[in-house]
Amino acid sequence: MTEHKLFAQRIGLIGLTYVLTTLIRILLVPILTKNMPIEEYGIWVQVNATIGLVPPIVGLGLPFALVRFLASTEDRKDLQEGFYSISFVVLLTSGIVSLLFLIFSKTFATILFDNNIKVAMIIPAIILLQSLIDLPMNLFRVFQKIKRHSFFLILDMLFTVSFASYFIILGQGVLGAVVGLLISKILVFSGMMIFVFKEIGFGFPKFLNLRKYFNFSIPLLPSNLSNWIINSSDRYVITIFLGTAFAGYFTPGYTVGSLILTFATPLSFLLPPVLSKYYDERKFNEFNKVLKYSTKYYLLIAIPSVFGLSILSKTLLTILTTPEIANIGYLITPYTAVSYLLYGLQGIVGNILVVENKTRIIGIIMSVSAVVNLVLNILVIPLIGINGAALTTLISFIIIFVVVLYYSLKPKLFTFDINFIIKSLLASSLMSLVVIYLNPANLNNLLFTVGIGAALYFGIIFSLNGINKEEIKFFRRIVSK
Repeated sequence: MTEHKLFAQRIGLIGLTYVLTTLIRILLVPILTKNMPIEEYGIWVQVNATIGLVPPIVGLGLPFALVRFLASTEDRKDLQEGFYSISFVVLLTSGIVSLLFLIFSKTFATILFDNNIKVAMIIPAIILLQSLIDLPMNLFRVFQKIKRHSFFLILDMLFTVSFASYFIILGQGVLGAVVGLLISKILVFSGMMIFVFKEIGFGFPKFLNLRKYFNFSIPLLPSNLSNWIINSSDRYVITIFLGTAFAGYFTPGYTVGSLILTFATPLSFLLPPVLSKYYDERKFNEFNKVLKYSTKYYLLIAIPSVFGLSILSKTLLTILTTPEIANIGYLITPYTAVSYLLYGLQGIVGNILVVENKTRIIGIIMSVSAVVNLVLNILVIPLIGINGAALTTLISFIIIFVVVLYYSLKPKLFTFDINFIIKSLLASSLMSLVVIYLNPANLNNLLFTVGIGAALYFGIIFSLNGINKEEIKFFRRIVSK
């Protein structure tokens, strides 16, 4: 099997995985919003924002160090030493932080969780488990066990939806949903560790390479924190200034818009090692080809998706949530969709900075954008509400995109296919006219409209020669496995 075909098929597998996990996550939205008060849904939003913040920070970037330093290790003892040394440190740091969360749970409940002390007391256990789950998940990447990695991602989301739904249907509300989340994390972590023990066994850590791991991982912390601030801190600011209910109004529209990132995620997962290999071997033609195809694959789907999601936002939210949430939050989707289109694109093109060891630029711009985002949220949200949070997200992502694009194009390792972007925008605009005309009001009409719109878009792209035969072969390989 050629490298290009293997790469394309792995994109397909990872892409399918994230599409499935996204769809499963969306299935939980109507269950939550239609079966609990908006204030309780806002608490659920805050729980997930907290889980998204704390584990990457308390893990000190060490899970990613597994990928960096153990990928070329074949000796079983060395694998044990690296994995269990890092695991012990993460267990210690996450345990301390979880204990602090438990001690100050009443304070956190007052500030973030609408005085729900029971929810606040469960969160520390979830933080601890999620911090540990990141370790075997990254070890599967080390072994290139992509199918296993995908299996547990999907299983985690299935368990979360199943257990949370079960307790909600029993009338346990947001507390039941959080308990369901905790149960899913326990089961997933236990299952993953069974595979770890089979793969490398167990060994007592000696912490031989810990300094090397820290030297690599600690500089990643500002970037991890900045990424969270840009992507999730608005939920905290909304809750503080407007209350948990408005976090509930904001999140469904944001979730729909952020679906765009699903198309970039498999590329973000697979591109760094592939491009690094071509760059180190001075195979610049191959480097350019893979980056060109990846960018075109992303834009081919992401551009029309931005148009479609923006137009259909109110209908989608009405189907998934309640008319009240849809009427208040549907304008969030267009801002978020454009934001994540740019964010996903800079994540792909920004690999040029990674292979040239210029990640400091990414770290600086992420930090600057995070500060801008947080300050603007504090200033704007009290004035214009949740739409202000969506606007500040767009401003932050524009800043990141412009700077990363500028520095990525300087080495002249890659050039944008401007003609394709123009053709895609034209096809998406014509598609949008049909979608607006059809104006679907229910699920059946929505599915019909999406099918007609997709067929029209791709028909126009083919008629304009937007993609050639070689690119079609690449795209076919993505879905061939």
